[in-house]
Amino acid sequence: MRVWITGASSGIGEACAYEYARMGCKLVLTSSSAERLAPVADRCRALGSSVCLLPFDLADNEGIPDLSRRAWDAFGGLDIVYANAGISQRTRVEDTSMEMVRRIMEINYFAPVAMAQTLLPLMIASGGGHIAVTTSIAGRFGFPLRCAYSSSKHALYGFFETLQAEYYDKGIRVTIVCPGRVKTNISFYALDKGGRQHGRLDPGQADGMSASDAARKIVRAIGKGKREVLVGRKELLMVFIKRFFPALAARLSRHLKAV
Repeated sequence: MRVWITGASSGIGEACAYEYARMGCKLVLTSSSAERLAPVADRCRALGSSVCLLPFDLADNEGIPDLSRRAWDAFGGLDIVYANAGISQRTRVEDTSMEMVRRIMEINYFAPVAMAQTLLPLMIASGGGHIAVTTSIAGRFGFPLRCAYSSSKHALYGFFETLQAEYYDKGIRVTIVCPGRVKTNISFYALDKGGRQHGRLDPGQADGMSASDAARKIVRAIGKGKREVLVGRKELLMVFIKRFFPALAARLSRHLKAV
């Protein structure tokens, strides 16, 4: 199999790269940091994978069609595209500038959309393909200090559920990956007031499911063609509370620990 993973230099993306490398897949790996991506590639090669590195800042939306075609051409096509890269925040609505909102939307929403739109006709022409995208439980309900992040993740559901509905009969499959608290660096790189880096691992992240455990669950779900996979621990209960008891979910969300 040929797999393209964005956000592959750390966290869930890195761990998924190792899972696919162990399976002997050919990997295209993308991250904004070529320096952090290089050791991931070295380990994947040591595990038996062929690797192509395509470092890129996904905030540059105009360059994504060309990036996507380069990823497609690296191994003569792609079987799985995992749009995993993302950025979070730790600011209240009144402290969230429109510049921050736009940056988060560019990386979390517009980048996966541009990737899908570019690759969709290529996948259809080759007989089908699988697109996975990382959302969040914050894409299921509003979450304190995450107004732009939560919005971007809600939007992913609308786009990718529509994509699968329209192209299922063309052999296109979609897996929406919905993590809760996973021990990654997403809180460290989150945007704080004034656009500064949050710069610390929040307790919720530190106590979360390991990235390797999350990756095994995600790769298995993609392999089985699941429409959605929830990844995490007890915090996932909020997804079901929101579904069946929305008023209770609204009250609970007002008291959630936002870090």
